Amino acid sequence: MGTQTTLWCRARTTISVGGDWKLFESRIRKKGTTVSTSRSRSCFCSSPLTLIVSSMPYEKEFAAAKKAATLAARLCKKVQKALLQSDVHSKSDKSPVTVADYGSQALVSFILERELPSEPFSLVAEEDSGDLRKESGQDTLKRITELVNDTLASEGSNSFSTLTTDDVLAAIDGGKSEGGSVGRHWVLDPIDGTKGFVRGDQYAIALALLDEGKVVLGVLACPNLPLASIGSNQQLSSSNEVGCLFFAKVGDGTYMQALGGSTQTRVHVCDIDNPEEASFFESFEAAHSSHDLSSSIAEKLGVKAPPVRIDSQAKYGALSRGDGAIYLRFPHKGYREKIWDHAAGSIVVTEAGGIAMDAAGNPLDFSKGKFLDVVSGIIVTNQKLKASLLRAVKEALNEKVSSL
Repeated sequence: MGTQTTLWCRARTTISVGGDWKLFESRIRKKGTTVSTSRSRSCFCSSPLTLIVSSMPYEKEFAAAKKAATLAARLCKKVQKALLQSDVHSKSDKSPVTVADYGSQALVSFILERELPSEPFSLVAEEDSGDLRKESGQDTLKRITELVNDTLASEGSNSFSTLTTDDVLAAIDGGKSEGGSVGRHWVLDPIDGTKGFVRGDQYAIALALLDEGKVVLGVLACPNLPLASIGSNQQLSSSNEVGCLFFAKVGDGTYMQALGGSTQTRVHVCDIDNPEEASFFESFEAAHSSHDLSSSIAEKLGVKAPPVRIDSQAKYGALSRGDGAIYLRFPHKGYREKIWDHAAGSIVVTEAGGIAMDAAGNPLDFSKGKFLDVVSGIIVTNQKLKASLLRAVKEALNEKVSSL
């Protein structure tokens, strides 16, 4: 009687295999399925062992991330629509923070833990509850708690219990992880582009998952980004609908759908190979990136179109669907990039066929903790423009140094 072997799939499916191991192995090989032994190494074994078959990896995490980002976007839209003076105050670093910022982080943290109860939870996020725990923050905390509960109630499943202020504080502080190269870590910017949010312009809820230091999925909820192209290329939609959800999983491509919608469209970066025909994105705020340096690079490339300046990682989403060809970001001296400012956007672009790198052409490394150390800046483009863009960047940076 043959030996019985149990295969544990990542989708929690079990498969029993009889003693004819060689026959099973040959069938697995034909399907190109990766098989790992319980000894934590990938291989095809010659003897029956307990196996892990990689079957649709990260599906549960992907679904949870899309749900969390969509609900957070719903909360943010509500706050932006009726922005109150009391909804905006300043953190110690003087950047404006809204109740939506905290509410978004609380919602995402709560949903991820609830939807993935069997997985260790680690979240690297921008906010903490320090200011909200002070006497001066109590009214803001109550407002946040109301918004979070209202948003959960609007989900319609009646499966959420009412959260207390302590629950909300705990959810916000769930984002205190340092990240790193070991294990899985969620990375969140609850409102990327806070200044744009306050102005009523572009912002994004940016959520990504790191696995052993690599970005394996990303979701960008962009409530104010039109479904139609904001660039000079052909429009993706003839409607005036606003609000996009971009999502990408490693090896599966990038997709876009309307926020709250269900019809998804696969997107791809533009295929322009002539720099003169390219258009580029840069930060709206001059304080976030050197517009002069970007202008110098564009001039060297012969770019004729003026830059499109918008806030947040919505730029990554727009570039992933071909609205533009280049995104340039050159922070001022002394600023260190944070991983939550680029993790979700980077996989949305790369899975759409683009490339995200630093100014020296190095891939972005999200495995070092909260900070993203890069050479001079970040550039995002398609594969065809990579070489000419890197040359122009190098020339512009050298000229800048020589002029000092």
